[in-house]
Amino acid sequence: MTSGTAARMREWAGPALLGFGFRPFFLFGCLWSAGAMAVWIAVLSGLLVLPSRFDPVAWHAHAFLFGYLGAVIGGFLLTAVPNWTGRLPVTGWGLGLLVLSWGAGRVAVTVSSGLDPLLVAMVDLAFPVALGAVLLREILAGRNWRNLPVLGLLVVFSGANLLFHIEAGNGVGTRLGLATAIMMISLIGGRIVPRFTRNWLVKRNDPHRPVPPMQGLDKAALALTGLGLMLWTALPENAASGGLLIVMGCVHAVRLARWQGHRTLAEPLLWVLHAGYAFVPLGALTMGAAILSPDRVPIAAAQHLWMAGAIGLMTIAVMTRATLGHTGRPLHAGPATLGLYLATVLAVPTRGAVVFLPDASNVLYAVSGICWIAAFAGFVIVYGPMLLRPKP
Repeated sequence: MTSGTAARMREWAGPALLGFGFRPFFLFGCLWSAGAMAVWIAVLSGLLVLPSRFDPVAWHAHAFLFGYLGAVIGGFLLTAVPNWTGRLPVTGWGLGLLVLSWGAGRVAVTVSSGLDPLLVAMVDLAFPVALGAVLLREILAGRNWRNLPVLGLLVVFSGANLLFHIEAGNGVGTRLGLATAIMMISLIGGRIVPRFTRNWLVKRNDPHRPVPPMQGLDKAALALTGLGLMLWTALPENAASGGLLIVMGCVHAVRLARWQGHRTLAEPLLWVLHAGYAFVPLGALTMGAAILSPDRVPIAAAQHLWMAGAIGLMTIAVMTRATLGHTGRPLHAGPATLGLYLATVLAVPTRGAVVFLPDASNVLYAVSGICWIAAFAGFVIVYGPMLLRPKP
């Protein structure tokens, strides 16, 4: 095993799309995200009836939480693991099989009304199980023990998907999947946001620095997050869950403030990471308030801050940065990329405004959905050519 990652990539003579994990999963994940939102708008408008065994709301949640996010997790891990372990990336037809497995899951869930539920679950879970096996192999071979928690979160995420199928999308699986996603953002975001911020500030000769990752406060925040999210998953209406989520939100707000995000406003590629992470404490505070005062704060609106805000904005931030970096482009967000970020951000309050303007709900749902489609279809248009072509 003497050849490096670059050598493996040069050895692959097939389509550039299969030359590295981020390429197909970011591309098809965003295509799915935009297309699934268009389907959701059509369903809400009464123009389409889905042939799925899941009700429309459950299908919508699954499409984005386990479908879109599953693709982004796959692309991120298959790209990051070689850097973590020093081993070779998954490329070529093996990568293509993983992509096909992910795509088969999307089709199976969407047309599941005419299929055996066990078969649907097996097809849908084949991808995360295979991804977990690849990650486990690489961690063991590279003795990269510090990233075992990432594998553990992937296992829990896959278990949440299985639970979603068992209960037909009626609650616990969705909460567990969402809780795992927020924990992933807290763990991985807590590493990359301060690191990327520090590197940028150093290049600008700015004397200020973010607090290094994984200090005492960071470890306390992660422990508190795990406890709070587990309690919320099991007891979503319990006052203790609400109180703990509020404490969690306050700790994450302090954690974020220590990363010097206000000094990154000149570079959208950086401030969007801070903005995406900000939805973690914002969602926790709002969810806690919704549990303690459900008559004033709807839980669905609070959950959307995590789903569209934290997950949506953080993933598009990571995808744009990773694509630019791994295709040899400068790490700078141009006007088109800034437009993708703003469209994603705008999708969140327009959806949340439904709570205050119920009579305009259809219009607000449509506007929010159109903003989401603009962001992720826009990613395909702007970044698709980079993903499809070899690195210059």
